[in-house]
Amino acid sequence: MKYLKITSPDIENGPGCRVTLWIPGCTHKCPGCHNAWTADYNIGMEFTQDDFDGLCQILSKPYIKGLTISGGDPLDQNDEVLADLCQLVFDIKEKFPDKDIWLYTGYMIEQLKGIQLDILHYVDVLVDGPFIHDWKDTTLPFRGSLNQRIIDLRTPHNYANILNFQ
Repeated sequence: MKYLKITSPDIENGPGCRVTLWIPGCTHKCPGCHNAWTADYNIGMEFTQDDFDGLCQILSKPYIKGLTISGGDPLDQNDEVLADLCQLVFDIKEKFPDKDIWLYTGYMIEQLKGIQLDILHYVDVLVDGPFIHDWKDTTLPFRGSLNQRIIDLRTPHNYANILNFQ
């Protein structure tokens, strides 16, 4: 699995101080995307054990609320990368059960299948949906357009629990 960067503290991609892992690659090509540079699958560095250890070191700090996974689109990947990502979120959730995991995707949750859905077993909050420039709203916390949903996945089988951050 490749990654672009790890940013912390990050206060823009979920509540509280967070650490964000940026995954390259996206085919959605949303007009007006503010992360368009992350769409290339060929950029970034291999995520190594040292990177995992560094991520864990940041997550161990008491003021870090959780991990956000963004990109690109972390769920718009081949099966090998998705399997690596699934293992990563599993390992983080096992090591830091009190930290929440947020994941951003341009897919709607209803479109996900296979390993994409497996990953969600370890994710607390999903921000789904493509960025739609005509629905852009800069007042929305943690998302860019009105169609994007913040979905609380902590309640099993409750994908309709849309969080309303105001």
